[in-house]
Amino acid sequence: MTNHVHLIIQVADIPLSKIVQNFSFRYTRYINKREKRTGHLFQGRYKAILVDADAYLLQLVRYIHYNPVRAMMVDDCLKYPWSSHRAYMGYVFIPWLFTDWILGQFSEDRERARELFAEFMDEKREMTFRPEFSVGVQGRLLGDEYFIERALKKTEEKLQAGYGLGDVVAEVCRVYGIDEEELKLPLKRHDLAEARAMAALVVLESGHLKLVELAEYLNRDISGLSQGARRLGERMIRDEVLRNSLKAVREALGKVKSQDVKPDPDVGA
Repeated sequence: MTNHVHLIIQVADIPLSKIVQNFSFRYTRYINKREKRTGHLFQGRYKAILVDADAYLLQLVRYIHYNPVRAMMVDDCLKYPWSSHRAYMGYVFIPWLFTDWILGQFSEDRERARELFAEFMDEKREMTFRPEFSVGVQGRLLGDEYFIERALKKTEEKLQAGYGLGDVVAEVCRVYGIDEEELKLPLKRHDLAEARAMAALVVLESGHLKLVELAEYLNRDISGLSQGARRLGERMIRDEVLRNSLKAVREALGKVKSQDVKPDPDVGA
C-alpha cells in the first residue's frame, strides 16, 4: 500500500520481532542508500495478530490481496505490482515467497490449484472490511476459544521461562564494561548514556519486560529512556559496532533463558 505493508509470516524458532527488525533494517538501509538520505523509514512499531491458520488463513490471504482494490488503486488484484497475488497466479516468481501451502488447499495439481484459487478470489463476500483482521477477536489473537486458550497458555509459559530485567542490565553492563551501580548514577558520560539506551531498547523489544520498571531501577525518566532507545535504533542503521553490541546482549540473554527453563509442575507433559 502507499503508507504500510501487510505480511503473512509463519514463525518457527526465530521470534517475529527479530524477523521484522531485520526486514526493517535492511529495507531502510536500501532505501536510504538509493535516495541518498538518512533516518527512519517506518513510523512506530509494527502490529501483529496471531492467526489460526486452519480457520482464517485463506480468508486473510484474500483480504490482503484485495486491499489495493478496496482502496481503489486498481480494479483488479493482478494489476497491482507490489502484491504477491501475481506470484500465486503464476505470472511472476518470488524466490522467498512460499505459496505451496495455500495453493495446496485447493488441489495437488498446480494449474488446477490456481484455477480454484482464482475462483475463490472472485467470491465478493470478502470484499467488505473485516475488522477482526485488524484488531483480532481478543487483543492480538484471531481464532476460536480453543485456539486463543492454547496461545495464551504458551505465552504464559514463555514468560515464566524468560530472562528478567536484572539479566538485561547485567548483560548490557558486561558488554559495555561498566558497573551496574554506575549505570544508576546521574552522570552524563557517553558510555553510560549509550548503555542505558541499549538496555531500554532490549526491554522494548522483549515483549514481556516493561520500560517503566527499567526507569525505576535506573532512577531515570521513562521518556528519556524511550527517546534514547529510539535514537540508538536510528544510529544502528549505519553503526556496525552498535549492531554487534546489541547482538552480543541478545545472544547472552538467549543463553540465560535456555539455562533457566525449569519444568512447570502445573503443566502436564
